[in-house]
Order: sequence, then C-alpha cells, then structure tokens
Amino acid sequence: MAGVVEPYAVGAASQGVERRIKLNAGQSEDRPNPVRVERLDQEVGAGGRSIECHRTIVSSSGSRQVTLGFVDAQGPLAGIRVLDVATLFAGPMAATLLADFGADVVKVEHPSGDPLRTHGHSRDGHGLWWKVLGRNKWTVTIDLSTPEGQELVRGLAEGADVVVENFRPGVLERWGLGYDRLSAGNPGLVMLRTTGFGQSGPYASRRGFGTLAESMSGFAALTGEPDGPPTLPPFGLADGIAGISGACAVMLALYHRDARGGGGQVIDLSLIEPILAVVGAQPTVFDQLGIVMPRTGNRSPNTAPRNTYLTRDGRWVAVSASATPVAARVMRLVGRPDVVDEPWFASSVERARHDELDEAVACWIAARDLDEVTREFEAAGAAIAPVQDARQVLEDPQYRALESFVTLDDEDLGPLRIQNVLFRMLVTPGRVRFAGRRLGQDTRRILAERLGVSDERLSELAAKGVA
Repeated sequence: MAGVVEPYAVGAASQGVERRIKLNAGQSEDRPNPVRVERLDQEVGAGGRSIECHRTIVSSSGSRQVTLGFVDAQGPLAGIRVLDVATLFAGPMAATLLADFGADVVKVEHPSGDPLRTHGHSRDGHGLWWKVLGRNKWTVTIDLSTPEGQELVRGLAEGADVVVENFRPGVLERWGLGYDRLSAGNPGLVMLRTTGFGQSGPYASRRGFGTLAESMSGFAALTGEPDGPPTLPPFGLADGIAGISGACAVMLALYHRDARGGGGQVIDLSLIEPILAVVGAQPTVFDQLGIVMPRTGNRSPNTAPRNTYLTRDGRWVAVSASATPVAARVMRLVGRPDVVDEPWFASSVERARHDELDEAVACWIAARDLDEVTREFEAAGAAIAPVQDARQVLEDPQYRALESFVTLDDEDLGPLRIQNVLFRMLVTPGRVRFAGRRLGQDTRRILAERLGVSDERLSELAAKGVA
C-alpha cells in the first residue's frame, strides 16, 4: 500500500536527504514496520562528477545501511535507484534513458544473458545493440525463476525507487515478485510494467513484440507504396516510442511521490498504445468521416509538395511544405509561380490532390546536383534535407555541432561511437558514461555491497547457476 512522502530535508554538510514514509489511513495495523525513516547520505566524489550514496533504513525492527554506489552528481536523477529486470527493447530503453540522466540502474539478466546481447551485428563477439542500449547500467546475473534468485531480487527491490519489467502478466506474481510483494517493504516503489498488450483485455496473455504493435496500430497499413504491401520499419519503432513513453511515465510517478506527497504505483504500459498515439488522427478520421486512409508512399494526403526526390548526382532529398507560405516559395523556386494564385492552393489538403505540384518539384530537382538544390532551397526559405545513411549521419556537420554522438573508450572494443543523450539540459545535463558492460560484470560487487552477500555465498550461487 502507498505511503505518504514528506518534503525532503537536505543537510548542509553531508548532503543527506531524509524521507519519512507514513502509512495511509486504513492500512492494516498488523503490518510489520508501520513507520520507516530512510536517510540517503551522499558524499561528493573527486572532481564533483559523482556522489557515493548510502541508504539507512530505520524501522521498529532495527536499522541497516545499504551502499548504493557512485552515481552521476550532475544528472537530475542522481540518487534515484532503478532495478531493470526487463529484456530486449522497450523496458530496457526506458531504464537507459533514466540512467543517462543520473539514475543508478542495475540491469538484472538471466545467467545466459539478455537476448539483446546477440541481437544484430557484433564485433569480436560483442553485440553492438547491447553496447548502445545497455549503456550506463551495472550488470548483474540472477535467475528469477529460482527461490534463491527471487530472494535476491526482493532484496534489491527493497532499496529501489523503480523496478522495470516486461514479463507477461502473472509471471512475476508466480515468482513472488509482483508489485504487492515488492512494495510491502517499500511502499514508495514505482513499477513500470511493459507488455505487448497491457495487463488486461483479451490479448493480455499473448506474447507481444514491437512488430505486432506496428502492425495492429495502423502504422504498417499506412506505410508503403499504394500498390505495395503494408510496410514494417526495419528497427524497433514501437519499442522505441514505448521506451521513451515509459521513461516519461516513471518521471510522472516519481513526481507524484516526491513532490506531491504520494506513494508508489504501478504503470501499465503496452507496446500497442504509444505508437497508436503517434499515428495521429487516423482513427478519428474514420470515426467522423468513415474514411480509411490509404498508403500513399512518400507523398502525404494532407499536404503538398511532400516527397523524396532524386538529384542529378544520384542523391535523394526530402521536401516538406506543410505551411502554405513555404509551399508557395517552393513552387516559385521550381518555376511554377502560376499555381500559387489558384484558389485551391491555400488549402494543404487541396494541394495534395494536384499531382502537378509534385511533378514540377521532381523535374526541377532531377536537373540539378545536391549542393545546388540545397543551396537554392535554403536561399528561398524552403525546407529540404538529404536522405542520409549511417555513414553520412556520422559525418553530418549539424549532428557534430550538437554532439549527437559520443566516443567512448570501451573496455572491449576501444573507441566506440554511440548516440548521445536525447536532449541537452543546460543546468542538469545527462551523460553517457560507459557502453553496455559484460555479462554479470558487477554481480559480486552489487550483491555484496547492497545485500551483504558473502564471497562464499556468492560462489555457491554461481555454482548453482543462480547468479
């Protein structure tokens, strides 16, 4: 049951944070430890780049201190503790985004490893997807299906602010790791439950992946050429949208808990819903007008000109003219100023019905090289961008100016370029500190520091395949 969190009291010298959690009215009187006082002591490390956190839990049964390790002092989420027991993309991505901004994230994997480690390309046996998405996380191996593993996870969850999981509904409950069990000793816990179809409904027990969400949401039906099949993206689009949504949901839950005096809660995040929001007004268009939007390739049924076009030197560019003034500039540039004065031109939907606009832009661009096309569009105040592959993205001067990629000195691969954090916060910036770590690299340290597990016991667990 949720508790009430009083405002933080920050000590000047120790930078300690004290939080008192009281029971809500109506909570059972016979529950153990009805009042808990937690103290989070933070000691600034060398250079001010990190802080060492110790959490002391005081209750009617005594007190104990848990060392949380070093976290990023400059990140806005420094001191927030996340236990990531999810696999593959959506849930882990949410945890990664939290880690990018200072959260202390422990990634729990089965001793055989997260499937992401062998997903896609690898170099020297090290999965590159894992290096990217596993960044900024401590790696621990625990078999959640074993009683001993479940005990370890319950211990880690007691010291966590957030648990991220993506098992099918009921699996964690069967293992004694459901929210009711984990929050019994940690009423401020936030649990992000990421599944294909949500925690309820006729599809809840089905296995779900992002591909199915891209199919069910209407995205695939809208994507592709008019005479071609529905088209799926070649990467985890639905997972990515859900991962970003999940990180946002966690922050809302933490704000409710810490700023509004609320307790913990469960977040029910399905893969099929965030992407449904991104496809826009298509369901409402059908609801109100009975129109099912067809596939239109790279053209838009809502505005024109909008398409990809091939230059004389073999480069593709994308043009968008959603705003009427921009569309007018494009048509004047390509030699068709006459259409700008037509009555229908002021309506973006009407423009989309006139093929001559697209044809004129295509012909003008086809007669010129990329540099000239880009220069002329920019001079005219029109919107254009090249279609770039990964090599060209890494060389792009705008991405370089924004520092959209960071080069890490990876312990396995040496210099490694990966995407930087999603956005720049000028006062409390995020940071990519390291790429995905080796399987179980931090198991012994984390279990010893946070749960007090002895070396002898750790060896026993390793021999049993539990950790």
